[in-house]
Amino acid sequence: MKDFVPVKDIPKYEGKKVKIRGWVYRKRDQKKIVFIILRDSSGLIQIAAKDIPEAQKATIESSIIIEGKVKKDDRAPSGYEISADKVEIVGLAERFPIGKDISDEFTRDVRHLWVRSRYITSILKVRSEVFKAIREFYSERGFFEVQAPSFTASACEGGSTLFAVKYFDKEVYLTQSWQLYAEAMIHSLEKIFTIAPSYRAEKSRTIRHLAEYWHHEMEVAWMDHDEMMEFEEDLIIYIVKHVLKHCEAELKELERDTSDLKAIKKPFMKISYKDAMKKMKKPATHDITDKEERKLIEDLGSKPVFLTGFPRKMKAFYMKVDPKDKKYVLASDLLLPGIGEVVGGSQRIDTLDELKESMKLFKLKEKDYAWYMDLLRYGAVPHSGFGLGVERIVMWLTGAKHVMDTIPFPRTMDRVYP
Repeated sequence: MKDFVPVKDIPKYEGKKVKIRGWVYRKRDQKKIVFIILRDSSGLIQIAAKDIPEAQKATIESSIIIEGKVKKDDRAPSGYEISADKVEIVGLAERFPIGKDISDEFTRDVRHLWVRSRYITSILKVRSEVFKAIREFYSERGFFEVQAPSFTASACEGGSTLFAVKYFDKEVYLTQSWQLYAEAMIHSLEKIFTIAPSYRAEKSRTIRHLAEYWHHEMEVAWMDHDEMMEFEEDLIIYIVKHVLKHCEAELKELERDTSDLKAIKKPFMKISYKDAMKKMKKPATHDITDKEERKLIEDLGSKPVFLTGFPRKMKAFYMKVDPKDKKYVLASDLLLPGIGEVVGGSQRIDTLDELKESMKLFKLKEKDYAWYMDLLRYGAVPHSGFGLGVERIVMWLTGAKHVMDTIPFPRTMDRVYP
């Protein structure tokens, strides 16, 4: 490994001989000279190979090893070129099926090959930094990272979006959220977070829905709803600054205009659900769609917006009723421009009587949630938490047109291959 130089470090070796390896990204033949653009995970470099048969034989996406001398060349894509002394083909590729003018559906059918594209590669690098930023943010604030089961016996977000699976001689469900388990763990750890897959059997074909997605969630004892929203602001700003600092090249490759990211600051705008419906000329109980969310953000200046105070029946059973108006709950969705909802959170119910009343309203059986009810029997405290869809925030940060572009192998109601 030490013998090979990553492409990004080539400028450090001007005038010296190097050994590099990667894949043929582009190739151009000019009589006795073959020009190869080689890619590795760190970038692109031009290779000039004169009178080398292996260079002529190499095809697009062949894996190769190059030995040669580095020189500065302003005509080359990166400003540097390697004059090859030796070209070794490691894996000779057959005719590569992806070319110009291909459809999105085709690239999704061959996703195992499309992940090599510069477009997906850049997005996945940003995605990696988002994971890193989330963990750094919570580490700096003294949180504990914990995990919860993927198999659950009861619903968290509603029975209509559950994936049922056979579990030995029982039927259980793939998790929609770690939240109910998190509420148990805050009684010991107080401040916790996770990043894990969640599963929603939503029959949706929108640009922002996946059946399997990566879910960042947090739960904190002693935190109220207003404190939670401020915490969300801090997290989003932290992620944005981290990505701007570490992903400049990727955002440039994606042609993402970052002026809106650079301008982000707190406090974010807030609008109550009731006022939003008035603005949209909709009934107070209208269930806002993702398209309407994006239009609302646009009308409010295309900046992050908290939509707060949802009608009680529209949200989950565990959300605390607003003491000022019991038709609403202490909940909010953070809407981001071009995407809509990216974060959803609430203050949780913290008394047994209120939980029982809520379960009755939502027609839930107490026996299915007996262990969850125990949490309010033994030392309950005010607490809040939220869930953030990682793919959605990556979509916003990168300017991707579809959430399927933000995860290596997307799973939707229509797609489970490859």
